[in-house]
Amino acid sequence: MGTRFIKVAVIYFLIGTVWGLVMGATQHMEYMSAHAHINLLGWASLAIIGVIYRVFPQAGEAKLAKIQFWLHNIGLPLLVISMVLFANGDHGSGIPFAVLGGVLVIASVIVFTVNLFKRLS
Repeated sequence: MGTRFIKVAVIYFLIGTVWGLVMGATQHMEYMSAHAHINLLGWASLAIIGVIYRVFPQAGEAKLAKIQFWLHNIGLPLLVISMVLFANGDHGSGIPFAVLGGVLVIASVIVFTVNLFKRLS
């Protein structure tokens, strides 16, 4: 799972970097929170998690790692969609995406925490 986390982190890195370049070139800074979340929760966090799972393969091979992967990678895009909707002034449509995406990302962090505490001594 460590490798899967690192590979998807690199995809988020690519998306976040391109998005940042486009934001700068077009001066559309209203999407800054979405850009930041892609880079922090996507690139940075998932890359670190991937490295942890490579260093501690007993945690990376656990079923909890797979559950965490999917929770995070379903939740984060939903959260980013909500931020784009909020930036465009569509708060009503953004709230369900924010709630579901946020809950899934938080759940993934809880699963990660439980997984490490169960498997690392």
